[in-house]
Amino acid sequence: MKVIVGLGNPGPQYAETRHNIGFLLIDLLAEAYNLQFRTKFQGLWTEGNVEGERLILLKPQTFMNLSGRSVSELTNFYKVLGGDLLIVHDDMDLPLGKIRLRDQGGAGGHNGIRSILAEYGSEKFWRLKLGVGRPPREWDPARYVLSPFAEDELTQLDDLLERAEKVTNLWIKGESGRAMNLYHR
Repeated sequence: MKVIVGLGNPGPQYAETRHNIGFLLIDLLAEAYNLQFRTKFQGLWTEGNVEGERLILLKPQTFMNLSGRSVSELTNFYKVLGGDLLIVHDDMDLPLGKIRLRDQGGAGGHNGIRSILAEYGSEKFWRLKLGVGRPPREWDPARYVLSPFAEDELTQLDDLLERAEKVTNLWIKGESGRAMNLYHR
């Protein structure tokens, strides 16, 4: 079993924001695999068979800073090990369009990851970091990640999500090394 969790905030006011890029990818995957969401584990989740693996997708509905509650509820229920857990989240330290796949690490200032680390009890789980870029100097970083993508960034966003979908497909098949070689650019 593989579990992919996309981080974001619930509610229409956050739907198209940088902080919700994890939700955007999970929605794309659910659509590609023709999966329908249900409510459980303090989130929206769905499951199906993909690439010969049972796959669970989760969008925590606890708000970003409490994402760990939803993630730990699901991982405890299914006894998911870190090697089978992929957390997808925004990363301001990466320019818009960049992707990084890592198998462990700290929070790096990301409150959603900080919450997961506290609740899950280990830093040994996969992360797919999707670059959203740094805010202009005059912007507060919190305001920046809660802002929508600019019109001129939407093509880059679409390309980023398309490549991230390919990374997740390789990760599901156990080809994480290949994914890193092909998509870290």
